Amino acid sequence: MLGGLVLGTLDLMFATSFWKIGYGVSATRVMQSVARGVLGTASFEGGVPTALLGTALHYTIAIAMAATYYAVSRKYRMLTRWPVACGVAYGALLYLIMSFVVLPLSRVGLPKFDNAVWVASSIVMHTIFGVICALTARRAEMAN
Repeated sequence: MLGGLVLGTLDLMFATSFWKIGYGVSATRVMQSVARGVLGTASFEGGVPTALLGTALHYTIAIAMAATYYAVSRKYRMLTRWPVACGVAYGALLYLIMSFVVLPLSRVGLPKFDNAVWVASSIVMHTIFGVICALTARRAEMAN
């Protein structure tokens, strides 16, 4: 749970800062873009309620990412023995799954990959997210 909350918050700070600084996009609009996965473009007309839905979805996904790493690490101990290397690999896998499975199956569709800075930043951030998942799984293992 802790890993998901840290991951979700860091990702939220990253995405809202990136889009606000680079393109003047509000945090509300960024969170509505997450809700777009279930509502389609109607998410941008829903105001604060759809932004809150996007925030809830965002944290649900982040917690699921961390919980998945933790669950798999119970069986494959190498995931917590080498948290940085395994976390980087997990983060890269998360990026690929989100980009080529989750988004295409949602109402967003296949991403365009036309903003090279966003794509590169997202890949780097996902590797950091993977390390967060690995380190929090390791911390949980050591606490038991």
